[in-house]
Amino acid sequence: MLACLRTAAVFGVEASPVHVEVDVSFGMPGFTMVGLPDASVRESRDRVRSAIRNSGFDFPAHRITVNLAPADLRKSGAAFDLPIALGILAAQGVVERRDIADVVVLGELSLDGSIQAARGVLPIAAAARRDGVASILLPRVNAAEAVVVGGLSVLAVSSLTQAVDALNQPGTVAPAPALPEPVRVPPPDLRDVRGQLLARRALEIAAAGAHNLLFVGPPGAGKTMMARRLPGILPPLTFDEALEVSAVHSVAGLLPAGSALLAHRPFRAPHHTISNAALVGGGSQPRPGEISLAHHGVMFLDEMLEFHRHVLDLLRQPLEEGTITIARSTRSAVFPARFLLVAALNPCPCGFAGDAARECRCTPQQLLQYRSRLSGPLRDRLDLTVEVPAVPPESLADGALGECSEKVLDRVVAARSRQSQRYATERIATNAELTPGLLARWCRLDPSALRMLGAAIRRLGLTARGYDRVRKVARTIADLEAHPDVGADHVAEALQFRVSV
Repeated sequence: MLACLRTAAVFGVEASPVHVEVDVSFGMPGFTMVGLPDASVRESRDRVRSAIRNSGFDFPAHRITVNLAPADLRKSGAAFDLPIALGILAAQGVVERRDIADVVVLGELSLDGSIQAARGVLPIAAAARRDGVASILLPRVNAAEAVVVGGLSVLAVSSLTQAVDALNQPGTVAPAPALPEPVRVPPPDLRDVRGQLLARRALEIAAAGAHNLLFVGPPGAGKTMMARRLPGILPPLTFDEALEVSAVHSVAGLLPAGSALLAHRPFRAPHHTISNAALVGGGSQPRPGEISLAHHGVMFLDEMLEFHRHVLDLLRQPLEEGTITIARSTRSAVFPARFLLVAALNPCPCGFAGDAARECRCTPQQLLQYRSRLSGPLRDRLDLTVEVPAVPPESLADGALGECSEKVLDRVVAARSRQSQRYATERIATNAELTPGLLARWCRLDPSALRMLGAAIRRLGLTARGYDRVRKVARTIADLEAHPDVGADHVAEALQFRVSV
C-alpha cells in the first residue's frame, strides 16, 4: 500500500515543500529511505520503529520504502520522523487517509512516541500559508509559532497517538493555545552610566540613524556597559521586524519554548575566538551565524582587535548590503543581516596609551601591529568613533544618575518617525541605508555646510564612502533636532565623530 504526506525542508531561512511517499509491500523485511536524506534523517528508521511499537501500533514486517521528494533537495534534521511514521501507519490503514496533501506534518519522535520540538516552524508555517495548505500538524511546544502566521488550522499534538487521532478525527484535537503575550524584560538603563557625555550622545545618534559605532578607551572606562544599554534606546520591533527576527531564531533553534515572537531587539556579543562559519553562518545545511542572529538588533564586538583580521573583514558585505549569502554546490542561502555594529577596543595592547595616571609600556612596533588588525575598508564603515576616557573618581562617588533611557528613547523614536515619513516611498527605513542617489535627494547641504565638509575632505583625507557617511550622520543629527535641512552645525558634529582616535 502507498501513502503520501506533505512536510517541508528548511534551507537558510526559506522552507521548501517536501512530499513523503511511503510504500509498504510484501517482500523481505527492510526499511529503505531515498530522496537525498542526511544521517539525521536516516537515523529516523530506528526512532520511528520504536515510537510506533511503544505507541501500541504494529510495525509492519514487510518491505518499507520511503521517498522524500524532490530527490535533488537535501533533507536534514529529525522533523521528518512524524510524517514518516504517519505514512507507515497510513499505508497499513491505521490512518484512514492515504493521500494527505492538505496538511503539513513535522515533528521529532522520541522512542516512547512523544513528539519533540522542531526547528524552523515559523518559516515552514509561512510557506504553508503561501502555498495554500489548509492545516499544519506539529508539536504542541511549537504551536505558537504557527498561530502567529495566521490563515492555518493548527493541529498541535504531543504524541504519535494524538497525531493519528488528529488526522482521523480532526475535531477531537484540543485547540492550539492562544498567541502568548511576549515576555518583556526591562533592558539595562542608561542612567547607570556616569559621565561620558560624548559617548552617550554617540549612542543616541547611532540609535536614531542605525549608524555603526566604535568606542576607543582604556579598560574599565564603561565601553561594554554603554554598548549593552544601546538596545534599550532602540525603537521597539515592528510586527514585520519581529517576524523576520523570530524566523531566524526559529531556524537556529534559539526561539524560547512556547513563544511566538521575540519581544526585544537581539543583542549578540560573540567571543573573539569565533570562527568564520559561526560569525556569518555556514555548514553543509547552512545555519544562521551571529550576524544574522543580530538582525534588526545590535552586534557588539568587545576587544575588536583581538578578533582575527580575516574574521572582521567578513563583516564588510553585510554592513553594506544587509544580507549574507552562503553559497553551496547545489544552491545558495541568503540570510538577513541588517544589524547595528558596536565595537570597543583599547588604544594599545596594554590599554593605557594616553592615560595620564598609568604609563603605557607598548613599543611603537607593538602599537603598529595592534592597530593594523583593523583594515582600512572596515574602519571606513564605522560611522561614529568616540574616545571613552577613564571616569574620574569624583564622578563615581557623587552618586548622581544620568539621563534615563526612556527620555533618550523618546527622542530616538521621534527621529525614526521623521525618517519613516521621509522615506515612505523608498525601500529604506533609516538614514544609514541611504544610497548615493537618495543622499542627493534627501540630504542636501546648505552652502556653509558644503564648504565645511569640502575643507574636511582635504584636511582629513576622507574617502568617498567617508564623505557619504558624514552626510548620513549629519542628516540624523538634524532629525534629532527636528531640522528639515542639514546645516553647518550638524556637519561639524558629524565630523568630530569621524576623526580617528
